[in-house]
Amino acid sequence: MRYVSIEIDGQPKLGVRDAQDNISIIGDESLESLLARGVDLASYAKGRPVLQTVKAADAKFLPPLARPTKIICAGLNYADHTKESKYEQPDYPTLFFRVHTSLVGHNAPIVRPKLSDSLDFEGEVAVILGKGGRYIKPEDALDCVAGYAVFNDGSVREYQFKSPQWTVGKNFDGTGGFGPDMVTADELPAGAKGLKLETRLNGKVVQSADTSDMIFDVASLISITSEAITLEAGDVIVSGTPAGIGWARNPKLLMKHGDICEVSVEKLGTLRNPIVDET
Repeated sequence: MRYVSIEIDGQPKLGVRDAQDNISIIGDESLESLLARGVDLASYAKGRPVLQTVKAADAKFLPPLARPTKIICAGLNYADHTKESKYEQPDYPTLFFRVHTSLVGHNAPIVRPKLSDSLDFEGEVAVILGKGGRYIKPEDALDCVAGYAVFNDGSVREYQFKSPQWTVGKNFDGTGGFGPDMVTADELPAGAKGLKLETRLNGKVVQSADTSDMIFDVASLISITSEAITLEAGDVIVSGTPAGIGWARNPKLLMKHGDICEVSVEKLGTLRNPIVDET
């Protein structure tokens, strides 16, 4: 099942996208609310009345989850990206948080802040949890996954590297592309393994990888994170980016006003965001 959150007449609506790119509106309740109630999203939409149908091309997309309970990101989770970033490969996940005010939906602009011109792209897979807990065993971790989405972890590098921890550079308002769909886990390989991930800037491929190349796979990220932090339904884990980031290039390739950045993940779809300068 492919769920989308879109805006109609100024109000958020929950819809389901079909293979013909039609979106069937099935209600007002958010994915966050459904996940908190423990609803099985793989079957929830089946047989529900359709209130309205819109074409995906005409829809105003919102992030699949507008206010996730937590957004936990994994850095340095592809060895080629660690190498280009000139870090030693850590033997423990490099975790940091994002805040919900940094999120934008499909086709919405990613905002280059007026404080810096160092806005960079990072194509990633986002994992959306349907349940959580503490000390989750690796063999049980994938049972916690409700679905997956595409993410662009837009990073303001100048601010990311102002200090040893990366929080500010990863949390400027309007820098985190998220969407367009949340695809339920039953429609994907276990742990979203073996999927092609590709980032394009103005149509040119700048990142290309296979999700099987993650150092800490989805089950490991869930299990290890839960050793320290109680995970909850509605949490989002952003699983890391491969090599090709603009900051590691010579000369640097950074996003600017008027650019179009697209992140595609096999079976998940394409997240597209124009880049605009903050006004």
